Amino acid sequence: MTYPPSGGTPDPYQPQQPYGQPHDPTSPYAQDPYAAPASGAPSSGQPYPPPYGQPSSGQPYYGQPEAGKSPYSGPPYTGQPQPPYGGVAPTNTMAILSLVFAFIFAPAAIFLGHIARKQIKASGEQGWGLTTAGLWLGYIFTGLSVAACVFYVVVIVIVSSNSGSTY
Repeated sequence: MTYPPSGGTPDPYQPQQPYGQPHDPTSPYAQDPYAAPASGAPSSGQPYPPPYGQPSSGQPYYGQPEAGKSPYSGPPYTGQPQPPYGGVAPTNTMAILSLVFAFIFAPAAIFLGHIARKQIKASGEQGWGLTTAGLWLGYIFTGLSVAACVFYVVVIVIVSSNSGSTY
């Protein structure tokens, strides 16, 4: 192929010869490296990877680990908790329990909420909003429970003090 070809535009997918260079049929540009050989046997310059266990030409292909690296090795250990799933930190379990226990046993929600806040500050986990909701609900439901207990005690005292009188 001469560059530019006579009578048309050059093929953009074919490597071009510099101006003034004669066409060399032994050049790697002269043959299509992806064309199958006429006999059906694989050519020596095939672009796909060699069979498993055979050394390659030095370039890693898909599925072959780089030299010196295990395909099973993860990120280096830094001492800090690594967030799973692409960088999203996990939610603190105590924060979830704080919100759940606000509806079951409110004083436990207060206790778990304060522990969760301390853990979230130390570890950087998510769940600050859950902890805040659990603490608020825990304090509100505890206050309502205490107020209900006081109300029942007052009612019982009033009813018992009036039960001894005659009409």
